[in-house]
Amino acid sequence: NYGGGQSTGGGSSSSGGYGGYGGGPQQQPGQGFAQPHQQAPGDSYANTSSFGQQQQQQQQQQQQSWNQPQQQPQQFISPAVATAAMGLVGQTLAGGNQTGQQQAMMGLAENAALDMINKQKERFFPGVENLKGSLRRYFAVDNQYVLSKIKRVLVPFVYKQWDRMEQGNHEHISYALPVNDENAPDLYLPCMSLITYVLLCAILYGTAGKFDPEVLPDVTTKCFVTQLLEVGLIRFGFYMMQANTSFLDLLAFTGYKYVGLCLNMLVGLLVGHVFGGGQRSYYVCFLWTASAASFFMMKTMDNAIPQQVVSGNGVPKRQVMVLLFAASQFATMWFVSQTRLL
Repeated sequence: NYGGGQSTGGGSSSSGGYGGYGGGPQQQPGQGFAQPHQQAPGDSYANTSSFGQQQQQQQQQQQQSWNQPQQQPQQFISPAVATAAMGLVGQTLAGGNQTGQQQAMMGLAENAALDMINKQKERFFPGVENLKGSLRRYFAVDNQYVLSKIKRVLVPFVYKQWDRMEQGNHEHISYALPVNDENAPDLYLPCMSLITYVLLCAILYGTAGKFDPEVLPDVTTKCFVTQLLEVGLIRFGFYMMQANTSFLDLLAFTGYKYVGLCLNMLVGLLVGHVFGGGQRSYYVCFLWTASAASFFMMKTMDNAIPQQVVSGNGVPKRQVMVLLFAASQFATMWFVSQTRLL
């Protein structure tokens, strides 16, 4: 019956059993299992292309992960602190003195705190360390340098040597520190002179019975703003001459005028309190100190400006600029003088 396919019952069963799948061809004898579903050629190509794109994206992500630098774990404790901690642990295991252990632990905690503070400061203020390194050389002074510098500022007419001491070779020339060269600029003497001058002005207002706490910031602001404007003008003059200079050097050179201002105010207070006529004595002393400050600036700028500066074609003459820089000391010292109550 199966071979001939003529049985009505068998044929009906076959037609009813296998013909229900979408009216397709009847299953041949011996085919008891259904054939696997075959995809069209277009579907096979689409699946292969999608798989290739996914594989390519995974390779690109892996390549990017290789190219990115791996972040190093942040070190919260420096190697020096770690070494100290290991030494403390070894001392504790060896049964060291309790007082020594406490001191070591306090030192370890202090080192760890300082190390963390320095790291956070460098993180939030990246230029602080560089600024400290630049300012440190301007405060490398001693008592002998301060005395020599005061003499040079107040009586510069007797000095013949104004060249700064150079160090290093011809390729990398650097200048000596103020402690080793009295011609080197410093910021210690200008800062201390400015503070002293402000305090002397406060004494002047106090002796006249008109002291006000606002005198201190007013005099300080007037002096500092005037000096900054002076430094800006001198820096512009250097720019016109196409010469290089340091802002801190100019700030130091223009700050030596406060030494003469302190002497003027001191003479005016003493003479005015003892003999009277403090304002007259102030201006007599002012003529000397202002002339000395101008001569000091002239010699300093003459040494700071290179001799190879080319004049003409819109470039001012070197000698004219040096004289203008020297005259600025006379003008600024007169402007910041406090003589109204003498």
